[in-house]
Amino acid sequence: MWVKICGVCSVESAQVVAEAGADALGLNFVARSKRKVTEDSARAIAAAVRGRLELIGVVEDCSVERAGALRETLKLDRIQMHSARAELNEAELPEWAYGAVGISRPADAAQFAAPSQKWLLVDACVAGKSGGTGSTFNWNWVKQLAKERTLVLAGGLSVSNVAQAIATALPYGVDVASGVEFAGNPGNKDPELVREFVRLAQAVPR
Repeated sequence: MWVKICGVCSVESAQVVAEAGADALGLNFVARSKRKVTEDSARAIAAAVRGRLELIGVVEDCSVERAGALRETLKLDRIQMHSARAELNEAELPEWAYGAVGISRPADAAQFAAPSQKWLLVDACVAGKSGGTGSTFNWNWVKQLAKERTLVLAGGLSVSNVAQAIATALPYGVDVASGVEFAGNPGNKDPELVREFVRLAQAVPR
């Protein structure tokens, strides 16, 4: 099970994520996010753990050109592309980028069944936001999609529900941010919760 810890805001948290055995670390550049980092902060965080896990930049309403420049500047492995203003056009994405979409009903998942590329992150759609709200959705809605895509499941995951979420949706991977943080402290990862989340996710039989 591929595990991404997103919204990492410090070198200390990045070290915790790497030592816990996560597969990927997310650096958030979305302006509305409480976990937004500057390029300078991201550069320091990435340098501290590069080579130990995948480094993924998270952007919203960002052109492919700008995303590519960010990836090149910070030497990131992938870019996770959210879109708040228009529907995601996966055909425009290069191989190093993947889309992130909000799910609020079964039909939302069905429209992404015939992809131009394999990777896709699904999150809860709340108030028109494509992710990052910490809310869950009905995991049964994406079970079929997980058979057709390299599907990463996000949205309100935590140590209390990640095993059930994986067993229900059978995704390729899971993504968590607020679910492994100290309460009321966005971006500040709780080492115990990070380790437990990774352990539980990787222990689910496939």
